[in-house]
Order: sequence, then structure tokens, then C-alpha cells
Amino acid sequence: MKKINLAIQKSGRLNKDSISLLEKAGIKFENFKDELKVDCQNFPLSIYFLRNSDIPRYLTDAVVDLAIIGQNLIEESELNINEIMELNFSKCRVSIAVPQKMKFNEIGDLNNLKIATSYPNTLKKFLSINKLRCEIHKINGSVEIAPNIGLSDAICDIVSSGNTLYKNNLKEVLTIFDSQAVLCNSKSFDISKNEILNKLIFRINSVLRAKQSKYILMNVPNDKIKTVSSLLPVLKSPTILPLEMDGWSSLHTVIDDDKFWESIDSIKEAGAEDILVCPIEKMVL
Repeated sequence: MKKINLAIQKSGRLNKDSISLLEKAGIKFENFKDELKVDCQNFPLSIYFLRNSDIPRYLTDAVVDLAIIGQNLIEESELNINEIMELNFSKCRVSIAVPQKMKFNEIGDLNNLKIATSYPNTLKKFLSINKLRCEIHKINGSVEIAPNIGLSDAICDIVSSGNTLYKNNLKEVLTIFDSQAVLCNSKSFDISKNEILNKLIFRINSVLRAKQSKYILMNVPNDKIKTVSSLLPVLKSPTILPLEMDGWSSLHTVIDDDKFWESIDSIKEAGAEDILVCPIEKMVL
């Protein structure tokens, strides 16, 4: 029986989020600590735990079929990699930061600076597009210390919260690339494995939809049901169940999490009471 080989980060936040996604998608596997590869018990999938920077090459060399990696890594690799779907976690950005005391008013202020980075290809492309002349100093590891030790004038690195920059007396001045985790394959993916891939995508989509949605219940006067229903940005029409109390019903529906707070005031003003919001584990459409 055919199997798909999936590469994920060996350690770090991307590893934890990837493992959580697979587990929520109902894919079971044994303890993976200190293992290079594990075979899943209930799905035709083998998981490879690899160093983050090695994954793009393993993918294009067809050692693995799929990978969960950051878009920033794909951009930097400049390899023939196809993004299948965004996964809505491990969001960050590749940005340029300079010392707090340095004056920065416009992009031209970068001209003739020495910039330290672990993303030389991404930075080189950005500088070329903007016709900037800078010296690129490639380093691995703690890029943010480079200006403090006189190694560079600025840095180009991934930024999430910005706390690391702040602790090193740096300020973010330009974002050159936004990134998040994606499921991807190479352009040479074996199409005979498409059926397995489609099943995996279906499971992942069910988890992602559930994460972005909430199940809500509320009590509504019968003469206000139509008004309240019209205010709800829902998938389909809500479910209405009569209550023992005359003239009242319980309204049940699914709503996008980010739209709930936009609607809550108008729903309450229209007559809804006792509103209960519940998480959804899976959502299959």
C-alpha cells in the first residue's frame, strides 16, 4: 500500500503546532522523541523529523512527499516548492531592524549599511527590487546581537512578538515578507499518491475550520427569531428548538470566531439572552 512521507521540524514551535494539527486530524503515532521517522497507525503516512533548514532540499529531492514549513523558508530556499494550503499558525515576518538610537525615516536610509541576516536570498531580492546597495553579512544563529558587537549596522531576521528585538535595543523599521506555516510539496510530487493527499487535506481542513469557528446557543423570544437570525453571519440557517417556557426558543448555530464580537451587541439588543459560546473540535462540510 502506498504511503505519503511528511517532513516536519524536529524541534521548536513549528514542531509542536504541526504535531497538534496531525493529532487533531485523528492521525495516531507512537512516541516520536529522538526518532528520525515514525509510521502512523491509522493513516498511510510516515512522519520525518528533520532540521528545519534541510526540509526544502529533502522535499525537492523527493526524499519526502510533503512538508509543513514556514513560507519564509520556502522564499529563502528558492527551490521548486508548491504551497498546497496555509495552516494559520507559526505566523511571523521577515523584517529589517536597526539600533534604537539610529534615525530612520525612509527606505533609502538603508543604503550603504552592513546588514546581518540568516536570510541572504530573501534580503538580496528585497534590496534588488528597491535598488539599494548594502553589504550582506550572512550569519547563523543569534542575528540580533550583530549590531551590538559591531558586526553590522542592521539586521534582517524573522520577527514574531518583537520582544527579542526590544531586549537587544533594536527597532523594526521594515517588513519585507509575511509568513506562516504551510503544507507543501514539490512540483515532482507523485500523482499516484493524490488520493491519500486529498484525504489528508480534508482532515486538516476540518480541523482548521473548527479552530476558526464557534458553536453558539442563545434563548430568543419567538417574535424576535427572524430579526436575530438576520444578524448572525452563519454558515446556513440556524436550528430553532422550542423551550418549555411559552413564547421562547433556543437558537443554535455556528459562527466565525472573529465575527462573533462584531455581532454580539446587535444580537443582544434584538432580544437574545443567555448566550453560550462553545469550541468545536472538528467541522466537516
